[in-house]
Amino acid sequence: MKIIIAPDSFKESLSAPEVAASIHAGFRQIFKEATYELIPVGDGGEGTLAILAKAHQAEMKAASVQGPFGEKIEAKYALTDKMAFIEMAEVCGLHLVAEDKRNPLKVSSFGVGELIIRAAKSGVEEILIGIGGSASNDGGIGMAQGVGYRFLDAAGNEVPAIGENLDKIAQMDASQVPAFLEKVKIRVISDVENPLCGENGATAIFGPQKGLPSSEIEKVDGQLAAFFKRHFGHVPEEPGSGAGGGMGAGLLTFLSAELNPGIEFVLERLEMRKACADADLIIVGEGRMDGQTAQGKAPLGVAKYAPQGVPVIAICGSVTEDAKELYTKGITAIFPSIGRVATLSETLSESASNLERTARNVAAVWKGGDK
Repeated sequence: MKIIIAPDSFKESLSAPEVAASIHAGFRQIFKEATYELIPVGDGGEGTLAILAKAHQAEMKAASVQGPFGEKIEAKYALTDKMAFIEMAEVCGLHLVAEDKRNPLKVSSFGVGELIIRAAKSGVEEILIGIGGSASNDGGIGMAQGVGYRFLDAAGNEVPAIGENLDKIAQMDASQVPAFLEKVKIRVISDVENPLCGENGATAIFGPQKGLPSSEIEKVDGQLAAFFKRHFGHVPEEPGSGAGGGMGAGLLTFLSAELNPGIEFVLERLEMRKACADADLIIVGEGRMDGQTAQGKAPLGVAKYAPQGVPVIAICGSVTEDAKELYTKGITAIFPSIGRVATLSETLSESASNLERTARNVAAVWKGGDK
C-alpha cells in the first residue's frame, strides 16, 4: 500500500516538511508496513522557496535587506546558474510581524526589490518570486522602490512606499531603475487567483487577517484601484494580481512579470502526477481549510493528480463552513486537528502533536473500512 503525504505549511506554526513528518508519524502507528512518500508542497506562500530550491538543487543564499518596518533582516533566496528563487514572505511575511503591530498599510515590501536586484546582478536569466503569506497591502510599490522607482507627492517630495501613502503619490520616476532588469524574465508564482480590487480582491479578502479593520476595507480598496488607474490607466484584473497584498499587480505593471498559478507550477517540478499514479491514499493539508482553499491553494492542486477512485484526505488545523465547496472538487474528507479550546499561541505550539493524533485516528478509521 502506497500513501502520499503532500501538505502545505501551517502558517506561523509548522513548515510543510514538519507537517508531513507529523502526519507520517500518526499514520505509521496504524500502518507500519505501508510505503510512504512525503512530498511537502508550497503554492507561492511561506516555505515555497525551500521546496523549489531543493527541487532544482539550487544553492541557498542570504542577504541583508529591509524588513517589514525598514529594519535590517537576513532574508534567504536561492540560485542556480540560470535561475533565482525569491520568497516574499522572507522579507515581509506575516510571521515576521508581531500581532500587536499588524497593519498592512505600514508594512514595507522594499526588501523584495532588493532581493530582485541582487538576484539579477548574479547573472541569472529568470527570477521566480513566490508572493504568498505577506503582511503588506501596498500594491507592490515598496518592491518597486526597492528596485529604483521613486514616488513623489504633489510638491515633488519623495514619499515612503507603503500602503498608507498610495493616495499621496502624484508622480513616479523610473530613471534609476537598472536597465539590466529588462534582460531578466520575472515569473510570479501566486498562491491565490484573486484579482487586485473588488469584493474578492486583495484588501477585502486578505486585509482583515493582516490587521486591517473592516471599516477601512472600502477606502483602502478604492485607494489601491485609484493608484493603478492614475498611473497605469487601468486596474489589473488578472488572476493572482491581488496576491501578496497586490504584489502580483505590482510585479506585473512595474517589471512586466508573468503571473503563474503557484501550486500548478510547483507540482510540475515535484513530478506530483508521477508520484500519485500508483497511490492508494493521498493526504493533503494546510493550516486552515476555507473558501480560499478552492482559489488555487495547495490541497486542491494536489487533489487534481489523484487517480480515479483514490481518496484524498485533508488534515488541517481548522475548517470553516465555506470549505464544503472542496467536496465537489476532489477532496474526499476534511479533518481539523485542533484538540481543545486554547489561546492562539497554545494552539500553534500544539500543532505537531495535534496533527499526529489526528492522523493516527484517520488511519484507524481508514483501516476499519478494510482499506
